[in-house]
Amino acid sequence: MSEDANLFAQQEANRRRSKWLVVGFIVFFAWVGFGGDLAFALLTADAAPGGYRHVVPLAGLVSTVLAAGICWFAWRYGPERVLWSTGAWEIIEPATPEQRQLVNVVEEMAIASGLPRPRVWVVPDQDPNAFATGRDAESASIAVTEGLLAALSRDELQGVVAHEMAHVRNLDVRLMTLLAGMVGAIALMSDGMGRTLRLGGRTGHRLGGRSGGGKGGGNPLALIVLLLWLVTLIVAPLISRILAMSVSRKREFLADATAAQFTRHPVALAAALEKLSAATSATRSITVGAAHLCIVDPAPGLLSSREGFLADVLASHPPIRQRIIRLQGMGYQQVKRQAAVGSGGALRGGGGAGRSGELL
Repeated sequence: MSEDANLFAQQEANRRRSKWLVVGFIVFFAWVGFGGDLAFALLTADAAPGGYRHVVPLAGLVSTVLAAGICWFAWRYGPERVLWSTGAWEIIEPATPEQRQLVNVVEEMAIASGLPRPRVWVVPDQDPNAFATGRDAESASIAVTEGLLAALSRDELQGVVAHEMAHVRNLDVRLMTLLAGMVGAIALMSDGMGRTLRLGGRTGHRLGGRSGGGKGGGNPLALIVLLLWLVTLIVAPLISRILAMSVSRKREFLADATAAQFTRHPVALAAALEKLSAATSATRSITVGAAHLCIVDPAPGLLSSREGFLADVLASHPPIRQRIIRLQGMGYQQVKRQAAVGSGGALRGGGGAGRSGELL
C-alpha cells in the first residue's frame, strides 16, 4: 500500500471511529436515563393508591438530549476547552529566541507534512511535554510546555513537533479530542449521579416508612435493572478512560514513524523521548482526562514502563523505552542504507576510473 493510500485509510478509520464514539456515547447516556426510568417505574408500579408512580421517562429524555449536546460541544469547542484547561497561551508574535525557534520549526513541519500551519501554544509548566488538538488540519493547534522549550535542542524539538503534526495529519486529534471531552463528561455524570443516589437513598429511607403497603421485597425485575444501572455508573468512568488509553497507545507508534518520515532524523525524536522520560515530575497543567493527547504520559505510573496485557489496557502510552528502541532502529537502518548507497557510488566511480586507466 502506498503512503497516500495508507494515509487516507488511516484518516477514514479515524472518521469512522469518531462517528461510532459519538453514537456509543449517546447510547450510553440514553441507557443511564431510560434505565433509571425503567427501574424507578418498576419500583413504583405497586405503589399504594394515591402514591407516586413513575410513568414519564423524563430522565431518559433529558440524558439523551444532554449527551447529544455534549457531543456537539466537544466537537465544536473541545479543542479550545482542552487548551483552556491547561492554561496555555498562544504565540502571536514570538517574544524570545525559544518562541521564535518553535514557530519556525512548526512552519517547517507544516511544509514537510503538506498541512496548513497550526496555531502554536505554550503551556506554563516546567515538565517537558507536548500535545496537539483540533477537529481537522484547518483548526489544529500544537501546544508545548515551557519545560520542553528549555530542555530540547532544535533537532529534538523538530522531532516532537513532527510527532504532533503526524497526529494532525492522521486525524488522530479529532478522535482523541472527542475522547477527552467525553471522558470528562462521563466522570462528571458518574460523580453527579452518585451524589443524587446518596441523597435519594436517604430520602427514600425516610419515605419508605410512610409508604406502607402490604407487599414487601419489591419487584425482582426492578432490583435487577437497578443493579445493572448502578454497575454501569460505577464502571463507566474506568471503561471510558481505558478506551481513551487504548486509542492513544495504538497511535503513538504510528505518529513516531510518521515523524521520522517528516524529519528524516528518527534519532532526534529518540533523543527527545530520552529527555522526556528522564523528567521526574508530573505535567500538572494537563488533566488526567487529556493524558492520551500528550506525547508522553503527563503523570507516569507503575505501568507506564511495563509491557503486556495489563499495561496495554491501563497505561495511556506505550513504554517510552520501546518507542526509543524502534526509533533508534529506524536511524540505524537509515545510516545503513546511506552507507550502502555511498559505497555503491564509490564502487561505480572506482570502476569507471579503472576503465579510464585501461583506455589510457
